[in-house]
Amino acid sequence: MAAEQIGANLAFINWTVLTGLAAGTFGAVVLARTRTSATRGFVAFTSICALGFGLLALASDLGLPPALIGSPVVTDPSWDVPRRVALATFCLAALAYAVALARRRRGTRIGGVGLVAAGATLLAGALGWGGGILTAVPLLVQLVILAAATGGVFAAMILGHWYLVTPKLPKEPLVFFARLLTAIVGLQLALFVVWVAIGLGPSSGGPFAVLVGPWALFVWLRLVVGLVFPLIVSWAAVQTARTRSMESATGLLYINVGSIAAGTILAAGLYFGAGLLV
Repeated sequence: MAAEQIGANLAFINWTVLTGLAAGTFGAVVLARTRTSATRGFVAFTSICALGFGLLALASDLGLPPALIGSPVVTDPSWDVPRRVALATFCLAALAYAVALARRRRGTRIGGVGLVAAGATLLAGALGWGGGILTAVPLLVQLVILAAATGGVFAAMILGHWYLVTPKLPKEPLVFFARLLTAIVGLQLALFVVWVAIGLGPSSGGPFAVLVGPWALFVWLRLVVGLVFPLIVSWAAVQTARTRSMESATGLLYINVGSIAAGTILAAGLYFGAGLLV
């Protein structure tokens, strides 16, 4: 029954993954452009990837059903148009940013517009599916941190590939991203502990109640596969990048793309399927 309920709301899970990839990847591009010595080719290519994810997210958004099936989460359709406008604005900004990078311009203002539009998209999503302004706050935090982890690990994996074809690149950009990814996953783990201890979500059932019952398997998978394992792998990626073992670091980041994406799917499925915030 639990798996069927998650499957019935797969469209919202798909939206979370695609929007998270778009927003997180774009944020990583802007960060790489302003804070690291990553090559122009990397930031331009990854910006195009963010645009592709954004277009897929927009198509997914336009196909969302009006309500969730068998879920305690109540949708507010008044936020559909603002969310889609913000997502379309993000796509335009991502396109303009990619063009600016191709023309060897910094595009700082365009990058800022894209980040604001991405944040507005996640905010509108939280307000539309959070069940009220106050209860939307933790959902917004969840969406932002999921985007940072999912898009961040994708961008870090792409950056690792750049070292395989350009071995003279300095190690600092990949070390920086691997460390940042480790911190993001660590924050996710801390939030998991806090939210489980408090019992957040429309149907949490109280403190630590999600660790038992019909949804417990998915909650434990979220913890072990989507948080603890990626945290260990991210730490290992930092150590290998520091010693310039870039092939090993890229391989570890490949593994993390799958495990973090699985964690994002589980987190979204538990929220939209069961009303559990973990």
